[in-house]
Amino acid sequence: MKLTATFHGGTRYDIVSGKHRIITDQPVEDGGQDAGMGPVELYVGSVASCVAYFVGQFCGRHGIARDGLAVEAEWTMSEGPHRVGRIDIAIYLPHRITSDQRERLLKVAHGCTVHQSIAVAPTIGIKLNPHQHHKSEGS
Repeated sequence: MKLTATFHGGTRYDIVSGKHRIITDQPVEDGGQDAGMGPVELYVGSVASCVAYFVGQFCGRHGIARDGLAVEAEWTMSEGPHRVGRIDIAIYLPHRITSDQRERLLKVAHGCTVHQSIAVAPTIGIKLNPHQHHKSEGS
């Protein structure tokens, strides 16, 4: 799997994956034009949308209506290093469910792929110009 984030002026980057495109930018107070969500909003939004998808699939499998389903995410930042320190997820399901369904639904929500990718952190490799051959200094 692959996506590309490309510079589009100022603090804006377009993220392209297949036929999909997302604009990311910084708020005006951080020098951007607020043309799209910032990277941290996209990160937290990925958690919220993944939880929503998993919960929605659970509801669909168990005959629970999905209309009115919403997932809200709030986050706080931490330092040392600067990062998202906490994400709180609230699932709003306006339909009655049994206590057993509630327990299973919460287990499913915790099992969403993005949540698990944070809980068991991936290895992240960062390279500069990976397809160029570099000459060592003095060569």
